[in-house]
Amino acid sequence: MAKSIFEEMGGTYHDESGYLIPNLTLSLEDEKPIGIWGQRHAQYLKQNHKVLYMNLLTSGKLNSYLADINEQAQKLFERPIEQMKQAQCITEQLKAENALEWTGRMNNIWACAMEIVNKEIISA
Repeated sequence: MAKSIFEEMGGTYHDESGYLIPNLTLSLEDEKPIGIWGQRHAQYLKQNHKVLYMNLLTSGKLNSYLADINEQAQKLFERPIEQMKQAQCITEQLKAENALEWTGRMNNIWACAMEIVNKEIISA
């Protein structure tokens, strides 16, 4: 019997109830926490770039890729928040004097920062 391409490349099979099943294993990678930004990017890849998602998953690089995306996104998220807080004079004093106004202005800043991250990293 001629060898299959899988066998020629070093692949092996095992018998299960008369069927030859390929012995496939994924390489182990270090599990890193991926955070919210990594999870959002993973969802984006699943919906819009299925081939890239599957290639990363089967090569064992998905977790490290998403952890890197999460780190980049978090840095990008924090930078404009601080810049906008300074530009709009949002201080701890405002927080102590008028917590409701501080909360509203900070929510606006967080929404803007999230939009920046979503546009530049998550769905890029």
